Amino acid sequence: MRRRDLLTAVAAAGVAAAQTTSPTRHKGRLKQSAMRTNFDPKMPLEDVCREAARLGCWGMDLIGAQDWPTLKKYGLIPTMGPTGGVDFESGLLHPEIHDKLEKSVGETLDQCAAAGVPNMITVAGKKRGMSYEEGAEHCVAFFNRVKARAEDKGVTICLEIMNNKYEDARLGRVDQICNHIDWAVDVVKRVNSPRVKVLFDIYHVQTMDGDVCHNITRNIQWIAHFHTGGVPGRNELDDTQELNYKFVAKTIADLGFTGYVAHEYRPAAGHDPIQSLAQALDIMTV
Repeated sequence: MRRRDLLTAVAAAGVAAAQTTSPTRHKGRLKQSAMRTNFDPKMPLEDVCREAARLGCWGMDLIGAQDWPTLKKYGLIPTMGPTGGVDFESGLLHPEIHDKLEKSVGETLDQCAAAGVPNMITVAGKKRGMSYEEGAEHCVAFFNRVKARAEDKGVTICLEIMNNKYEDARLGRVDQICNHIDWAVDVVKRVNSPRVKVLFDIYHVQTMDGDVCHNITRNIQWIAHFHTGGVPGRNELDDTQELNYKFVAKTIADLGFTGYVAHEYRPAAGHDPIQSLAQALDIMTV
């Protein structure tokens, strides 16, 4: 073989190897993933995925389906899919739109299953004067319409807990009915499906209910996914906020949790986003 042909063959083999090599996962018992909010908003998604993979993330939450191929290019999993048309305003609280939502959520379940996406997010919506009791009934009714399809497709619909303490959309969600752990767990208990569970946002739960580790421990069987964020401010998981995230991570891991923990903090001004993500991954490594 001529030298030029040999070099060409070696280079081709290297490219093939790079395309099939899995990223090095961050050590520890928890499968951690990232979100777009952890990075400089001006950073191209290609660079975001490259850095997330280099740092050892398993995947990324809430990346649009059009960009799932980019994640997979770097060995990342789309760890949380979209809502399927459910929005913050109406959520699942209004029976008059359940027919429309059943169709759109069903289509998203199919899309997630086909792409190997394990979860999709949903929100309950704004109360607008509706009682917690009536809102729970409407959410349960909707979940009962789609749970069989979710079970068949092997995709978990995750009902996110949010705080309505803060009006700033970066910190809270005004008037959301799913704003306490007990309300969310009551809904998924009544649905009683392995594919309808709670997205336990640690930042939001600490803001509304506190007692984070106790609430995790007593409800772990109903939790499918976690989000992180510093309290107060929703910034890094460092010593500028009140939660001991190392202990939170140990609590989750000791309970045998096998899902994903996604970082949803926003880097504080003047912080290096890449260093902040590396620090968060280290803190949650137990």
